[in-house]
Formats: sequence, C-alpha cells, structure tokens
Amino acid sequence: MPSRPAFEIGGRRVEAGRSEELQLPIARLVTGTEMSLPVMVLHGVEPGPGLWLDAAIHGDEIGGVAVIQRVLGWLHPRRLRGTVLAVPIVNVHGFVTGDRYLPDRRDLNRAFPGSARGSLAARIAHLLMSEVVARCAYGIDLHTGSDHRFNLPQIRADLDDPRTRELAVAFGAPVMIHSRTRDGSLREAASAAGATVLLYEGGEAWRFDEEAIGIGAQGVLRVLASLGMVDVSEDGRAPVPVESRRSRWVRAPVSGIVDLAVGLGEAVEVRQQLAAVTDSFGRRLGRLRSPFTGLVIGRSEHPLVNRGDAVLHIAETSPTQPGDGVIRRK
Repeated sequence: MPSRPAFEIGGRRVEAGRSEELQLPIARLVTGTEMSLPVMVLHGVEPGPGLWLDAAIHGDEIGGVAVIQRVLGWLHPRRLRGTVLAVPIVNVHGFVTGDRYLPDRRDLNRAFPGSARGSLAARIAHLLMSEVVARCAYGIDLHTGSDHRFNLPQIRADLDDPRTRELAVAFGAPVMIHSRTRDGSLREAASAAGATVLLYEGGEAWRFDEEAIGIGAQGVLRVLASLGMVDVSEDGRAPVPVESRRSRWVRAPVSGIVDLAVGLGEAVEVRQQLAAVTDSFGRRLGRLRSPFTGLVIGRSEHPLVNRGDAVLHIAETSPTQPGDGVIRRK
C-alpha cells in the first residue's frame, strides 16, 4: 500500500503516522519576544477527514485547554484515520496576561475571518483561518462561561443542518441548542468557508471543572468515532442530549444581593421563581421568574447584581422530549 502523503502546514511537513508540534508566528511583543500560535498536528496513517480543535479564543477560558490535553493523551497518529490539528491556546496574549481580550481590548471572536494586514485580532484570526481551518472539513470550538458565569456542558450549533445535527448528537453533551452564528465569530467564518462546526460550552473562566472537561473530552472522541477517524470510544452509547431551540438570560429586575433557588441542569416551569433579590438587611426587593419551561444551562456565580445583570440562563425544552445526559447540580 502506498504511503499517505505528508501533511504540510506552516512550511513544515508531517509524515503519515507521525505527530509534530509547531509554532506559527503571530507578532513580537514590545520587548522583542516573539508570540506564536501553538499547533499540534496528528497525521494519521490511513486516509480520513481533517478536524481541528481550538480553545482559549478568549484568554480566560482555560477549560478547553484541559479538554485538548486529555484528548491528545488518548490519540495516536498510528491509530488515526485522517488528521487532527489541535490549537489549545488561540488568544496567546490574553492567556499569558490573564485577560479575556487582546491588549487593544478587542474580542478575538468578533474578528474572523480576519486580515493579514489588519489589527492584531484580525491577524490572529487570519492565521488560524488560513493555516488551520482551511485544511479541515470539521471543527470543534471549545469555550467556558465568562464574567463569573458557570455554564452547563452544552453544544451550540446549527441543528437545522443535518450533518451538524448528527455530530451534535454524537458529541453527547447534556444539552444541544440550536444557535445562530454571530458576526465575526470563528463558527460563522468557518461555516461560511464550508466547514461543519460545533461550539462546546462548559464550566467557568479561570477554573478547571472536572465534569465539563470530562464531558468535553469524551464528546470530542465520540465525534472522531462518528467521522470514522478513531475506533468507537470505550464508554459505549452516547447520552441522548436534550434539545432546545431557544434560550434566554433572566436579568435582575433591581439592584441588590441575589439569592438563587435553582441549580445548573435543573428543570424549571414557566413562571417558576428562580431567585430573589434582597437588600443588605434581607428585605426582598424583587423576584426572577422563568420565561418558559426548560432547563437552567447557565448561572452567575456573583451574588451582587445591578439592575439588568444576567443571572440565570434558561433553555426552553419540551416536557416530553428524550434526554438522559442532564447534570443536576446546585
């Protein structure tokens, strides 16, 4: 059997059955230190599709880094069909400085598809698109909650697209949510370029949550198995996700101290009281109620709120739909 052709990226060649780590130059810091995009290439012995994994597009969302670490620990190019490109830290500048955004305060996930001559955000976006996304038919974009928010593990994707839906089900997260793409996001740009993309959310910024990491890593392996890139994962049948077609953040009606009455993954009924807002003496100032029957998929971990602050994220669900992967935690 003829050998599979080498994989070329960033001026490097990775032979079939080999893995290689490389650094794609981004820009130099004011000190002269060069910043680069870390990429791990696993080029399988046998033919198959290309899939990328990325994390930390927002520099404070480190949970996806742990997901990629765990997946790389399980994969070997000699047992892989196709090619996996892993980019554990996209926003290198924010990751190093402990910041969600880039030094110029731009949100990298609003800069795609980017430009080779634009802002720093545009240049990083262009580098990822041209060197990684352009070489793959599939991608999984890993995120966590932000700004003191904790997200239930969930897939966000275009569930009206049959192929995307198939992979969302295969991932086996507790919840899958039909979600439109946002202007300038990686998911929008990659989808427009012809890739099939899943966005995974789970956990919170600057924290490792074992459940979110474990569900994310197992989900990636299930997607790889669904694409025929690896043998079926050992954990057996994937959980059936609960499906939601819309979701809404419930916001504080007044400023004060919030007392939550529900936990992540908890089923709620329309008009059910979700939380109360009190003053510093404990007097109730207002209540938060569910806009529809559904599940709590996100919550703020900050007890002090201003009027209009997002407190609880509710995904609308049908009371009769299947689903066995929901986590219930306070």
